[in-house]
Amino acid sequence: MKQKRVMEIVVIIGLLWITSSTAFGYEVIDVTDGATIVGTVTLKGIPPSPKAYNLVTFPDPEYCGRISDGQGWRLLKDFVVNDHNQLQGVVIVVEGVNAGKPFSLSIPKVEARDCQFLPFTTVVRDEHGIEVVNMDPVMHDIQAYETSLSQGTRVLFNSPLPFNPRHQREDIHATHEHLPGKSLVHQFQLSKGRKTFVMQCGFHAYMESWGIAVDNPYFNFTNERGEYVISSLPPGSYRIRAWHPSVKHEQVYEFSVEPNQTVRRDFSLESPVGRWTAHTIRTPPRFSAAALGHPVLIEPLVEHQRP
Repeated sequence: MKQKRVMEIVVIIGLLWITSSTAFGYEVIDVTDGATIVGTVTLKGIPPSPKAYNLVTFPDPEYCGRISDGQGWRLLKDFVVNDHNQLQGVVIVVEGVNAGKPFSLSIPKVEARDCQFLPFTTVVRDEHGIEVVNMDPVMHDIQAYETSLSQGTRVLFNSPLPFNPRHQREDIHATHEHLPGKSLVHQFQLSKGRKTFVMQCGFHAYMESWGIAVDNPYFNFTNERGEYVISSLPPGSYRIRAWHPSVKHEQVYEFSVEPNQTVRRDFSLESPVGRWTAHTIRTPPRFSAAALGHPVLIEPLVEHQRP
């Protein structure tokens, strides 16, 4: 009974702890002659169409339809590219750094907002956590899995995320100018050899958030031009990885840097080809609002999505 009470207290704290059994100690040192690595990530090939979900087949179609295409479909855009096929939101990680600049990564927060998880990609520090909060007046069901192309998928947890009572639930036009709901709380450990995980909503399949665990502060996200910069890297030899959850084959390169040197490393990630997903728009849809037995008004009040 005492042990159960301790676990309940941990749950109230509101942090989702993620650890990796392969983590090693990282030492903070003064980096006075650090190097810099820069580059751009492009998507090779035609960007795939976003996944499409018929909103009437999921709970809360009117509220979640505040982001939709105007025809009752919700789109999950996991590839964000510009006119030059430069890819945003790729995580660039330098591996093999045992000592360097301060590792002060704060606990990231994932919000459920308008039936989407924000951000879509994130990083966590080994033995630290991630906070998940609900800004919506609807309930979500958080399912978390650790993933591996070679070892498959393992369930980490499955927990409800209660609706936010501070939102004007009866007003579909209401904004999110209110306090966040209670944090989702869980504790789990990634298996040996696995560093990536995904959170999905069991009620709304178009809600996803992906993360990767890092063990040093030398990482960055590509911006809207696909660019990244990682600085203050101690001289030495390392590996650099470009990670995007929807690209099957990661690119990893070995490189060396000398004091105060700037090195360029560009990446070109392969766009998915063939039948990318089973979630595609069908006209007419297999199920219409008539299947619900009552009128449904789905309006893209927040964002009119375009493929």
